[in-house]
Amino acid sequence: MRTIVYIDGYNLYYGRLKHSTHKWLDVHELFSGYILKAQSPESTIHKIKYFTADIRAKIATHGQDAQKAQNSYLRALVTLYPDTIEIIKGYHSLERGRLLRYKQPPDKTDRVDVWRLEEKQTDVNIALHAYRDVIRGECDQIVIVSNDTDLEPALQMIRQDVGSAINIGIVIPIPKPTPGKKHRPSNAALSKYADWTRQYILDSEVEYSQLPNPIPTKKKPILRPDYW
Repeated sequence: MRTIVYIDGYNLYYGRLKHSTHKWLDVHELFSGYILKAQSPESTIHKIKYFTADIRAKIATHGQDAQKAQNSYLRALVTLYPDTIEIIKGYHSLERGRLLRYKQPPDKTDRVDVWRLEEKQTDVNIALHAYRDVIRGECDQIVIVSNDTDLEPALQMIRQDVGSAINIGIVIPIPKPTPGKKHRPSNAALSKYADWTRQYILDSEVEYSQLPNPIPTKKKPILRPDYW
């Protein structure tokens, strides 16, 4: 079953990887060797589409190092899997905003100046790519790696327009919930259109799905960022 995996890069990073030591993640190995193998054994990865936006170094915690780390990681993926992994980029918008100061009850006259950083185009890019791939018959199964309800209308339309002709899988990029720990809850909005849902990604799965370090190229090798 030809499968295309659509990864919301920031959703994966902030939901599953940010506080781990496994950011040098081999997404191809993660899905082919673990998640798809368990959820849909007849699947073969036709394509992985990784959606992200360039880091704005001037407001990133690690500044230019964060930007270099992201570039190294994306280069590593396409170097190892040039025929399978595609990077699709949106952009970050950084603008001045005036938001309500937090208080109860809210006072709409009491506002403060803030920087508003927003990732643009990722959701619409995922929705359009998934819909177009399905309509063109590029795959038999789509797998959405996101916990974002903004993708619900796209899945609804895909299900309405092609019915059971396409298999839909959902992977929620959060750790397996453990007693006493708080996690962002998975939402049911995407799952209601899916044939299967994986509610978490295990620690062992990301641990054993790491890219090699270094990765040889025709020039300088690609290295895992030191602070990762």
